[in-house]
Amino acid sequence: MNRPTTRVLALLELLQTHGRMSGTELARRLEVNPRTLRRYIRTLEDIGIPITTERGRYGAYMLVSGFKLPPLMFTEDEAVAVSLGLLATRGLGLVEAAPTVASAQAKLERVMPAGLKRRVRAISETTTLDLRAGVGAGSSAAVAVLATAAQEQQQAQLHYQSPKGESSQREVDPYGLVYWQGRWYVVGFCHLRQELRSFRLDRVATVHLSTARFTKPKGFNAASYLKASIATMPRSLAVEVLLKTDLSTALALLPDSAGMLEPVAGGVLLRVHTDSAEWFARRLAALPFEFEIRAPAALQTAVHTLATRLLHMTERALTP
Repeated sequence: MNRPTTRVLALLELLQTHGRMSGTELARRLEVNPRTLRRYIRTLEDIGIPITTERGRYGAYMLVSGFKLPPLMFTEDEAVAVSLGLLATRGLGLVEAAPTVASAQAKLERVMPAGLKRRVRAISETTTLDLRAGVGAGSSAAVAVLATAAQEQQQAQLHYQSPKGESSQREVDPYGLVYWQGRWYVVGFCHLRQELRSFRLDRVATVHLSTARFTKPKGFNAASYLKASIATMPRSLAVEVLLKTDLSTALALLPDSAGMLEPVAGGVLLRVHTDSAEWFARRLAALPFEFEIRAPAALQTAVHTLATRLLHMTERALTP
C-alpha cells in the first residue's frame, strides 16, 4: 500500500466496514504513523466526508451517523453477495421490488470493473432462486414501517380487509414479520380481538405508527407461531397419522404447513386439519416410508381408493 491516495481510500473502506475504530488500529492497518493518519483524516474531510473524532484514552474515529456515501466500495465477494441479495428481492412479493432492483443493479454495474461486471451480470441472468414468488403482493413501504414498529416495540394501526372483504381498523403490537410460501405476514397482538393474530400484508390497505408502546414476549418466534397457527387452522377433518420414521426425516420431507410433528413410540405422530381426504391421501402416498392412519376413517378410505386405482393403472400398463 504505497500510494497516499490508495491509503486514503483504504481508510474510508475501513471506516465504512467497521463503523468505529481507534487511531492506533487504523494506523496499524494502513501501516502509517499517527501523524500521517491524521493527515489522511483531514483529506477525507476536505473532500466532504464528515468524520467524528472521539478524544481521550479510548478515542476513535467514525463516519457521521446517517451520512450517505456515494463511493461505496465492495470487494469482489461482497459485490457478488449484493447481487445475489438483489436477485432474491425479486421473488419476495413486493410490488415495488422490480424497478428498485433494476435501478440498484444498474448503479452497481456502472462503477464495477469489466471483469466483475461480467461475473455479477452472469449471476443475474443465469441464476434462479426459488423463493415461491409472491402469490399476494405486499408493499415494501408497509414492510419497512412494520419492521420498524417491531424493532422499536411501537404499536401500529392497520386498515385491514378480511378474506370475506370486510374492512376493519386494527391496533396491533407487531412482534415480527414473516415471508412464507409466497406471502408476507405480520404477527402480533391484535387489540380488537384481544389475542395473537397474523395478518397478510396484501390485505393491509394502509399502515401507520402509533405513539403507544408495548413489550414483546420474551423468546417469541413469529415464524414458528405463524406456521403452527396455519397448520392447526380448524378445518372439516382432524387427521392423526403415525409416520414410521424419525423426526429429522419427517421434518426434511414434510413442509412446515404439513402439521404438528411429535416423536412417539414407533415413529412420529402427525396432527393436522384438512378439508380434503383425497388431497391428503395423495400427500401421504408420496412419502417414502410406511404410515398408519389413526383418524379419520374418511382418510383411510381415500388412501385405499388411491392405492387400488394406482395398482389397476400399473397392471394395465404391464399387460402386453
